Amino acid sequence: MAAGILINASGQFLLGSRPTGKPYACYWEFPGGKLEQGESAAEALSRELKEEMGIQVTQATPWITQRFNYPHADVELQFFKVTAWDGLLHGHEGQALAWQNIGQLNVSPILPANGPILRSLALPSQINISNVAELGLQTFLTQLEAKWAKEAAWVLIREPQLSSSDYVKVVKSVQQIARPHGGKIIIHHDIELARSLNIDCIHLTSAQLTAMGERPQGMDWVSASTHNLADLQQVDRLGLDFAFLGHVNSSQSHPNQAPLGWNEFEALCQHGWRFPILAIGGQSPETLSTAQRHGGHGIAVLRAAWF
Repeated sequence: MAAGILINASGQFLLGSRPTGKPYACYWEFPGGKLEQGESAAEALSRELKEEMGIQVTQATPWITQRFNYPHADVELQFFKVTAWDGLLHGHEGQALAWQNIGQLNVSPILPANGPILRSLALPSQINISNVAELGLQTFLTQLEAKWAKEAAWVLIREPQLSSSDYVKVVKSVQQIARPHGGKIIIHHDIELARSLNIDCIHLTSAQLTAMGERPQGMDWVSASTHNLADLQQVDRLGLDFAFLGHVNSSQSHPNQAPLGWNEFEALCQHGWRFPILAIGGQSPETLSTAQRHGGHGIAVLRAAWF
């Protein structure tokens, strides 16, 4: 099956109620439907949205795949982010339509298979990586405070040059900054530190990922660094929430390693993963649209987040 997450200019997404007579009638879901013989998922999405709501899709990007076991059927849903269409939205099957804000639903109940999708939508399209090494601690904290004063930014505290004790000092300093719009702190590598400081987001190294037998307990968000198909398969097996994949472009952090390039990044994204993937390596706000066109959810940014 194919399903579309229609996103409007205000960043809202569309849900529709299931018509009377169908299983889970009146539950809210993302619009879409079954593939017909010989159709690709993208073709089925375009046809279904035209039939259901009278619109012609002009821009849709593959995103993630969700598998769900209902009492009446096992389904696999390939989700697309739909950001442009022609025509006026109208429920041609008598279904109600409602624009929703991320994290602020005002309709219910939600179709069970769509629950994990709502969680993944809450992941920002850009995650910032700390850069104390080049900025110095005080400049970094000042810039982070200004960023959090404006938006719910997520920041991964990754400072491999620091000793364990100095890393803890940085994290504790970051914890003192007000986050009026939300935003999250992600701890790099040290699961026990995250637990001791009540930080519920952890990012695993690729080496940790390979060695791990189960998802770390007690963490709300768990992500990992990945470089190849085997890494992504391990993220899937462990049920992690998202992955960084790269490095995609040449970067100062990996001067002697050949980058994946966008074609390989796209090929790795197109395996029907249940989790969003962010491009890392040589990324900046200017590369976000490129990453999304190649199947990524977004980007992880180091230097360009602060300079």
